[in-house]
Amino acid sequence: MSILRKPITLIAAMIAGMTLASTAPALAQDADRVFRFADPEGGEIEAGVWLPEGAGDGVPRPLVVISHGNLGSFQGHHDTAEALADAGFVVAALTHPGDNWRDPSRSIQVSDRPRHVSLLIDHMTRDWTGPAAIDPARVGAFGFSAGAFTVTALVGGVSDPAPLLRHCLAHPEQFLCTLLERQPIEVATWRPRGHDPRIKAAVIAGAAFGMTFTAESLAGVRIPIQMWQAGDDEILIAPFHAEPIRDALGRPPEFHRVDGALHHDFLPVCPAHLAASLPQLCRSQPGFDRAAFHQAFNRDVVRFFEQTL
Repeated sequence: MSILRKPITLIAAMIAGMTLASTAPALAQDADRVFRFADPEGGEIEAGVWLPEGAGDGVPRPLVVISHGNLGSFQGHHDTAEALADAGFVVAALTHPGDNWRDPSRSIQVSDRPRHVSLLIDHMTRDWTGPAAIDPARVGAFGFSAGAFTVTALVGGVSDPAPLLRHCLAHPEQFLCTLLERQPIEVATWRPRGHDPRIKAAVIAGAAFGMTFTAESLAGVRIPIQMWQAGDDEILIAPFHAEPIRDALGRPPEFHRVDGALHHDFLPVCPAHLAASLPQLCRSQPGFDRAAFHQAFNRDVVRFFEQTL
């Protein structure tokens, strides 16, 4: 385990055609601690932790785990992680193997993503040796885009690829469908291994693949859910992604539709050099203030987890 307190080097060029909320390391500030833990199926998983003040006082803290979008990293939602840590939460985020900025080899094969997050919860509640005590009865999850798909599976959603294939036959022009045409999914291995009952509350932002979740499985989801949808999402087009989840959950979610927001507005504000090199991640519509939105967004995410955990 290493302590990081120096700037992370900007990645000058990222993989072309980024979608489903890729996040460059340059978007991030440093986590308090960065570490790796073993995957029983092979290899290691990278993760970072943000800690509240006074984390070593022995008082058990609630844990929030974060799942990033396609081609991202554990650092991609640093501002939300920092806001939660400032409010007293331990926040742990991982870099999904095979779907990150270094390694896109399985970027559309989402079946392992929920398992990765469950392994992170295992590590943080059983094996982590950091200064903060963690209350295993108070675990929340935050996911964005492909990470929102991941969290929906973790709270009990069961995904079937058949509606996605039908959707892309009907809407081949949508960006997600053009991506799937280039990188076909493996139907036989699609179904994620998902439900983790340790998660007691969840935030789902910019949901992906919503049409794939069965209504029956979503009807069984009774934990508190906060959902966020970009009002002008140009990547995950309404009403095919957020709405099927929102309308089928067994407990109605706290739902926020952000007028004027594009898909990547859920990512932190870009520094100037990154905005110049990666405009597809950093662009907002004229008149939309991403910085002001993130202040309100993080405040509401913190308030939700304070009320539910």
